[in-house]
Amino acid sequence: MKHIEIRFGNNIETQLNEEKSFEGLFQPVNPMFCYSERIWKPQMDILETRNQIIIQAEISGVRKQDIVIEVNNKAIKISGTRKSNQPDPTATYRLAEIQFGQFERVLYLPSIIDVEKISASFSNGFLELTLEKLFKKKIKSKQDVSIDFI
Repeated sequence: MKHIEIRFGNNIETQLNEEKSFEGLFQPVNPMFCYSERIWKPQMDILETRNQIIIQAEISGVRKQDIVIEVNNKAIKISGTRKSNQPDPTATYRLAEIQFGQFERVLYLPSIIDVEKISASFSNGFLELTLEKLFKKKIKSKQDVSIDFI
């Protein structure tokens, strides 16, 4: 069984730049009439508990080996590819709503996480990541500090 690849690093950047974002404003919504390759954004949920952050991504039709997860303690990038599943290449689309190709989401996390305590599962078209929060060590509430006034 193949595992989901998780990469760690400090530079999580989106592939989209300002030019592509501006260009995307003027692209048609209907995929039948899109002439340039688009990066689609799967729907996601972020849940937060006392000790964890849970991310759920709806990416049905994507194979596990086509998912890449990049993590640092403040953000996570989920990307990959969903390949077209057109049964007959000579068929004419009458409705085309399912997006194929590259996808990417960069999510900035509500709390700092422990990058050594991450788990991922993929089942029934949903990717679920469980991230453990990183807590600062408790600081003594009272400290004796001497201050010299001049």
